[in-house]
Amino acid sequence: MSGDDEDFEPRLGRMRATKGRKARKYLGRLLAAATLMGSKSRGRAARFDGSRIGRGAPVGRLLASRGSRSRSAMRRVIIKTRLVRLAGKGQAAASAHLKYIQRDGVTREGNPGELYDACADVADGKSFLERSAGDRHQFRFIVSPEEGDLYTDLKPFVRRLMAQMEEDLGTKLDWVAVDHFNTGHPHSHIMLCGVDERGHNLVIAREYIARGMRERASEIVTLDLGPKTQLEIETRMRRDIGAERLTDIDRQLLREQGASPLVLAADRDPFLQSVRAGRLQTLGRMGLAQEIAPGQWRLAKDMEGTLKRMSERGDIIAAMNHELAARGRALAPADRAVHDDRTPLDRPLVGRVAMRGLANELADRHYLIVDGVDGRTHYVGIGKGDAIEPLAEGAIVRIVPAEAGARDVDRTVAAVAAANDGHYDIAAHLRYDPAASPAFAETHVRRLEAMRRRGAIARRDTDGRWTIAPDHVARAAAYERDAVRDRPVAVEILSATPLERLPRADAVTWLDREALATSAEPLRAKGFGGEVRAAQRLRRQWLVEQELAEPEGEGGTYRPGALATLQRRELLRLARRLSRELGSEFSETRKGDIVEGRVTRRIEAEGGRYALVEKAKQFTLVPWKPVLERHIGKEVAGLLRESGVNWTIGRGRSGPEIS
Repeated sequence: MSGDDEDFEPRLGRMRATKGRKARKYLGRLLAAATLMGSKSRGRAARFDGSRIGRGAPVGRLLASRGSRSRSAMRRVIIKTRLVRLAGKGQAAASAHLKYIQRDGVTREGNPGELYDACADVADGKSFLERSAGDRHQFRFIVSPEEGDLYTDLKPFVRRLMAQMEEDLGTKLDWVAVDHFNTGHPHSHIMLCGVDERGHNLVIAREYIARGMRERASEIVTLDLGPKTQLEIETRMRRDIGAERLTDIDRQLLREQGASPLVLAADRDPFLQSVRAGRLQTLGRMGLAQEIAPGQWRLAKDMEGTLKRMSERGDIIAAMNHELAARGRALAPADRAVHDDRTPLDRPLVGRVAMRGLANELADRHYLIVDGVDGRTHYVGIGKGDAIEPLAEGAIVRIVPAEAGARDVDRTVAAVAAANDGHYDIAAHLRYDPAASPAFAETHVRRLEAMRRRGAIARRDTDGRWTIAPDHVARAAAYERDAVRDRPVAVEILSATPLERLPRADAVTWLDREALATSAEPLRAKGFGGEVRAAQRLRRQWLVEQELAEPEGEGGTYRPGALATLQRRELLRLARRLSRELGSEFSETRKGDIVEGRVTRRIEAEGGRYALVEKAKQFTLVPWKPVLERHIGKEVAGLLRESGVNWTIGRGRSGPEIS
């Protein structure tokens, strides 16, 4: 080798493209190679989707490859998983979730949930949240053994499962858990920190999350309770023949069906052959399978999804029947209605809250069971738990489906911005529409603020103006569609006082407002509608006795000023009680008066809700508005009008006006 050949000087920098080809990063070439290998494997098209990236991928693949025979005697465990991002409000949401899973009534004795971890039966939730404060994400699991009712205590099972996960994932795990026994299926909520033992982001392979963890849990339960006996397996399969849900038989049929029809050939096991034949007949009656020739079947394309939806609806109906049976009531199919994500409420509903419950604990999806004035009992999905305020059982409510389209306020903002070089502010609004008031324009600003907090579809500049995109109306419609998923309905409390106390209430009640309404709710003569009719008759009799109504036929007509008299009676009763409690003097306000002071709390009364406003050694009571909830403790000023009070938050300052 010559001396020149030995003089080698490396030139640092990016790799140059080969002639005629664009330069590609090493990772890009690696992914392309993986995709190519996937497409060649098993003789079918495939692509690299990242499912094997992360800890536990080999174990997940191994456990998922087990045959059906090895799993037939295994005890089933249902595991639901949710990956939660902790950026932004995620930490506050984690704190709320931890508080929620420790709520009252979840133990066998009806006590609050007990938080535990790998070592202690009583864990420190605050310390756990502090340790996970800097995590990028957090894992949440619900683990429910099918025979969980056979466990007197789920803690040993959960600890063994998490210890096995540590071995599979090759790292120590930081977790806390709470066991729930308040449903027909005992289960455990597990919160897992999103970092490994070295402080790096904990990435768990999708295959392990989807299959591996469930298989490990199934192994542990099978060791604890023993394998399923042949009698148990056959009994379950016979039960599954007519089930309106996705069964193990269906999963096997779906795996066997390819492009050609499913052939029901004679099986070496006569029992399995008869079970499969019976199940196919059931699916045929459901319209989910078709016999195209003797012994040849074709399954419906959406059979799996349809059966899952049927199962969800069955669970809802079972929950309704269970709740009403506990109250000594039976429910005919014609007297129930289900309003969930797939069949949402399409018109306003007025009724009495029978109960509030959880449709999905992991996703925090709640529901109400409402006895409607139409005589039917309704299941209504209400979305996220914090979207609707707490409701007492027996409260009378009006539920209205949320609108998913853009609002008039969004169109106005877009119009003002189009006339102002793509910008919006109150001054531009008033120039565009001189008849508008500053308070009206302020509602548009609050709308933009809400959108910015939820998804930054509008940008606020440093000078206070808003930069509005040309497609603002379309973005607002998309924003509303997202919001409807979390809050599909709006719930208005018509009466926090139960119906049985309204006929003789010395206050303006929902019964009075309904009696004088121009378009009262139609009442069916059965169910809650019949109860309301009876309460209305008793109310009219009481009003006649109080000389607040004139007798007329079976009922009576209200005398002029009757409602004002009832409202003032209640107001003065509340004032006397609060005066003793606060040691302050009551200052009664009338229409046209200025209200000033600090909003200290909300007062619940038979006639409705009042805001307690204190000033020096005086206080007053005015009609409550939900928007005041976030301004409790603040100074306010407002003008009392017929429709309520127009508030200005922040006394002595030019703050936002609340109409």
